[in-house]
Amino acid sequence: MQVQQVKERSKAFVNLFRQHKGMNMELKTFKGGLHPPDNKRWSEKKAIEVCPVAEGDELVIHLSQHIGAPAEACVQKGDKVLKGQVIGTPKGFVSVPIHASTSGEVIAVEPRLDTAGNKTMAVVIKADGKDEWDPNLSGADPDKLMPQELKDRILAAGIVGMGGATFPTHVKLSPPEGKKIDYLILNGVECEPYLTADDRLMQEKPEEVVEGILILKRILGVEKAVIGIEANKPTAIETMQKACEGKGIEVCPLQLKYPQGAEKQLIYAVTGREVPSGGLPMDCGCVVQNVGTAAAVNAAVRRGIPLIERIATVSGSAVAEPKNLLIKIGQPISKLVEFCGGVKGELGKIIQGGPMMGMAAVSMDVPVTRGTSGILLFSEGEVIRAPEGPCVRCGNCVRACPAFIMPTEIAFQMRRGKVDEAEKLNVMDCIECGSCTYICPAQIPLLQFFRQAKSAIRANIAKRKKV
Repeated sequence: MQVQQVKERSKAFVNLFRQHKGMNMELKTFKGGLHPPDNKRWSEKKAIEVCPVAEGDELVIHLSQHIGAPAEACVQKGDKVLKGQVIGTPKGFVSVPIHASTSGEVIAVEPRLDTAGNKTMAVVIKADGKDEWDPNLSGADPDKLMPQELKDRILAAGIVGMGGATFPTHVKLSPPEGKKIDYLILNGVECEPYLTADDRLMQEKPEEVVEGILILKRILGVEKAVIGIEANKPTAIETMQKACEGKGIEVCPLQLKYPQGAEKQLIYAVTGREVPSGGLPMDCGCVVQNVGTAAAVNAAVRRGIPLIERIATVSGSAVAEPKNLLIKIGQPISKLVEFCGGVKGELGKIIQGGPMMGMAAVSMDVPVTRGTSGILLFSEGEVIRAPEGPCVRCGNCVRACPAFIMPTEIAFQMRRGKVDEAEKLNVMDCIECGSCTYICPAQIPLLQFFRQAKSAIRANIAKRKKV
């Protein structure tokens, strides 16, 4: 019944959008996927508010907030730091610097708890309440800079993918020799349930997104730029269309379906191109960036502002007043929840990110990071703790899988400890969207099996390289 209601809501959005724009067309999409309830109504009309940092607040800024090598602390206990100052330097090409989110005193450089419950190195800053900027930060006119100079500024600002993956942006913008890029695709899909941060960004700050896209186009040397936005965001679609007029940027409305915002699925929906198995978007001439990343690129280049804050949605049944917040990197989850009126009822689960691909947080004391697109709190009654049952061979997971792999067969091989067999079944093509686990009537933790398999395969590859 719930799935049917979501499908009907999706059709209603499509019809509404067509009526609004006078269109008679089929919205683009990909193969596979499913329709979880989007639950965006709690926050989609909430304008972005600033979550404040007060004097004496402690910000825990982890040195590993991105895919790749962690940054290395370049400050020590007792140092005074300014907002935007570098506190961690990158270690290698796939790495980025880390910056102070506010001014204050470094009170510790030590391992601190992260979302997953692991202790990783962090710089802890006690805010002085002044929020004083580093005077060395400065912007530039992007039209007067060469592509490499633009990339250097993006690296210096620590820009990473804002959709949650946190892949260093300067790396994505550096395709190897021979890889011809002719398409820049902007991800404004935000297909995860509950999350509305990108929607609000596009509605409230469209010019910042567009200016960032123009910088990205200049770096890649491409003519084609397309923003993919799901049809349940008609105001964002209309706002972005107006902002993109005459800029060589197309807005592409997409069908409401999860995981529409995954790179490979978005590329197929927008261009009809398929990323080859084991390949990357650049293998079919595409680079994908989140709309939040584009806005961050604009701030970094034009104003010299590093990635020290982002927009995140705080929502869920256990939040008193769901909101979209501009948060400082390093603020504890508890601060965000407090600003939203606190916990309502009995808290059962905390998720950092979306409910499909996010990660359960061990407590509200852990800090938000550059990849925090949302904080979701659910009441005890909503947390499903059903026991795992036997596979009933319904095929739901196979039909839902957007990567066209065989979830049940891979899980079977992993139960037997056959990692090599899982690899032969293309488990590395799994995008970890969680569609299979969501749709499974037997509550089999399929995604967990895939993550175990991928981790084991990567470990085997690393061992072979050392030999």
